Amino acid sequence: MVARRRKRAAQESDSGVPILPGYSAIPIKFSEKQQSSHYLYVREHKVREGTRSSWPQKRTLFVLNVPPYCTEECLSRLLSPCGPVQSVELQEKPELSESPKEPPSKFFHPKPVPGFQVAYVLFQKPGSVSAALALKGPLLVSTESHPVRSGVLKWIRDYTDSVPDPEALRVEVDAFMETYDRKIAEEEAKAKEEEGVPDDEGWVKVTRRGRRPVLPRTEAASLRVLERERRKRARKELLNFYAWQHRETKMEHLAQLRKKFEEDKQRIELMRAQRKFRPY
Repeated sequence: MVARRRKRAAQESDSGVPILPGYSAIPIKFSEKQQSSHYLYVREHKVREGTRSSWPQKRTLFVLNVPPYCTEECLSRLLSPCGPVQSVELQEKPELSESPKEPPSKFFHPKPVPGFQVAYVLFQKPGSVSAALALKGPLLVSTESHPVRSGVLKWIRDYTDSVPDPEALRVEVDAFMETYDRKIAEEEAKAKEEEGVPDDEGWVKVTRRGRRPVLPRTEAASLRVLERERRKRARKELLNFYAWQHRETKMEHLAQLRKKFEEDKQRIELMRAQRKFRPY
């Protein structure tokens, strides 16, 4: 217990700020009313020699312990005094490659990462990283000019944003489909141009494209194809090949005979009742 306390005391500075080796601590507060500070741990983004990274090492700041209420916009605003920020990306865990960016949408939002996150802040100038490492706080996340909603207000806003306008949604979906169709047409045109053309090594790419274009299947055509396949399988199926098939055939035959016998008995009883002599 004593050794644990000594180790904890060694990891704290004279002001009581927890120290993470190799990182600088930047205190932040959610608002002015908050008394205690939360600490962001920052350092210059560096990788081992020979390791590839899509983040420029001289202009990228790596941030740990980013709270859930601190968005990319908030983090960019907090670090903007150090220099112009080019981009900010929040991630669940550190990664050397930048995640692929999709066009922003008002209706389809990426799933938020629960809990604390890490961030990569890319500055436009290399000197901004040194300024961020020497930044003193505490920095305010939510201010009068830039309020950050939390609690019930945040839940209400998230619910309101989750209900889209049908007309605006239709316009965005139509625009997305037009872009997608244009992309597919360009890929097909490029594949058609490269068809039959040998590459640098003399190999020719073989595709499944036929001479006659295949017509799109309708529902009726698909049903006809399925029925044709079913009949083909029925013709190929071997009857009474296995012992269990032979037993099932016998049982079905006996069941049919019993059923027919009962029907014949009922028909005979009905005939006898109709032929009964009635003198009056």
